[in-house]
Amino acid sequence: MPERVVPAKKVEYRERLLSLMREYKKILVIGADNVGSCHFQRIRASLRGDAIILMGKNTVVRKILRTNEKEFPQHAQLINKLYGNLGFVFTNGDVNMIRERILENKVGAPARVGAISPCDVTLQAGPTGLDPGQTAFLQALNIPTMIVKGQIEIKTNVDLIKEGQKVSPSIAALLVKLGLRPFKYGLSVQYIYDDGAFFEAKVLDLSEDDLLMNFTQGIRNIACISLACGYPTVASIPHSLSNAHKNIFHVSIATSFPYKATEKIINLLENPEALQEAMAAAAAAAPVAGGEEKVEEKVEEEEESEEEMGMDLFGGDDDY
Repeated sequence: MPERVVPAKKVEYRERLLSLMREYKKILVIGADNVGSCHFQRIRASLRGDAIILMGKNTVVRKILRTNEKEFPQHAQLINKLYGNLGFVFTNGDVNMIRERILENKVGAPARVGAISPCDVTLQAGPTGLDPGQTAFLQALNIPTMIVKGQIEIKTNVDLIKEGQKVSPSIAALLVKLGLRPFKYGLSVQYIYDDGAFFEAKVLDLSEDDLLMNFTQGIRNIACISLACGYPTVASIPHSLSNAHKNIFHVSIATSFPYKATEKIINLLENPEALQEAMAAAAAAAPVAGGEEKVEEKVEEEEESEEEMGMDLFGGDDDY
């Protein structure tokens, strides 16, 4: 049987993809739903010089990755994530900066019938610019209205669509009548491949505080497991030493066998008179200190009052 001839376009695409994988160490997997050709060209222009966008069929990309797995073993992680209208952004620069530039390129779009809403849509109260003949249409959608100065005005805010819901024909027609373009579409960054590491793009939204909190919680979990299993680790050794010292302290008190940390306590427990004297001295020291502070405050108040009255206790009046 004659061998199957591979189309020239597929061969060219294969070489293009492999050359980019060899040149660039970082890949952003992007979603391109509801993105028009003009919008796509603007995004390409904004990334020019820092990143390259390459689109393609998922089946073709999967086959290329599988047949070249020996050369690119780490890129095999992408195979299971290739579904939907996806593409790739190749770069060697800062992944977070490239992601921000991609996400900021969004344009407004009307609500199409059957489309999944990417956000909540609320109709604000106020004038609509519609003539009174459209009142029945708004009332059919349970939107409270009134006629003000020859045009329809909405009384209260109305929630039209929730995120994730499909746009109905009546809602789409209403938004067209009002001239509203509630949705904004653009490329979405779904996954990041960074020199062998593969993770979801939302990881980039984590702050340093979030990372430190998660790291601290992980250390606590390791310490708890190590203590429970009796297996020492760097995280559990400080706790083990502290617990061991507590046991030694308790044994020393119970057996009256002193060491540096318990010597004074055992002496006080064995000499009740010394313990009573120490307690009495501590009780006497507290009110004395408080009394001295009160005396000092009283003297300061007297001096301030005398100065305000213009009196001098240590000298006579200049007129005499």
